[in-house]
Amino acid sequence: MTQVGRRRQSSRPITSNDAIRSSRSVASAMQDSLPLDLKGAKPQAIMDIWYPGSQGGAATANLLFGEVSPGGKLPYTWVRNIGQIPTIYSHLTTHQPKSFGERYWNEPSAPTYPFGYGLSYSSFAFSNLRVGKASVAPGEGVPVSVEVRNTGTVKADEVAQLYIHQRYGTAARPVRELKGFERVTLAPGETRTVRFTLTPKDLTYWASSTKSYVQDETTFDLYAGGDSTAALTTTFEVRKP
Repeated sequence: MTQVGRRRQSSRPITSNDAIRSSRSVASAMQDSLPLDLKGAKPQAIMDIWYPGSQGGAATANLLFGEVSPGGKLPYTWVRNIGQIPTIYSHLTTHQPKSFGERYWNEPSAPTYPFGYGLSYSSFAFSNLRVGKASVAPGEGVPVSVEVRNTGTVKADEVAQLYIHQRYGTAARPVRELKGFERVTLAPGETRTVRFTLTPKDLTYWASSTKSYVQDETTFDLYAGGDSTAALTTTFEVRKP
């Protein structure tokens, strides 16, 4: 079939990547239970609907047409390539932390989407991350607060997430650990203060060198935001009186 005006036949089936490349606006709805290797596909939006059940079609339609705003967050790190597995957000500091994102020569080693990531039809800003005390004794709790503001134009949910990093101690500790989260529903322009309490258990860990749970005298970095790459930070110390 070579006549002008007739569609050329092709032995290759049309894929989702073909659709993504052929249109200016494509929202991809994916039904899965694990992170997928997108093979370089870059749709304008992705809605991960997991396994939504018998009413999943109606729920997805309501989300796609803006009847409600999505507000889910990833419970895992979404890798960029299957060769990156395993990839976890709570890894230990490498011997070259400044070049951690340059592990591979042909692509970034950072994930496609970090742990805790998720968008809505609005936008949010975090500010005024504060601790109740700059220094606490071992066994004391640490009150923490952060302000969350809806900077968009629609009512939506955000999940405020609190992470810690212990700088030094009996053993090496992860670069970040999730220690609290809270979902808040905010109207456009609304600001709310979200409060957490870090308990002594949150600051304690199992040390294989001592074969016991320990709480070190040390300095902690705190991070608050919408995912595990949150940039808003402050510190506090654990010191004996």
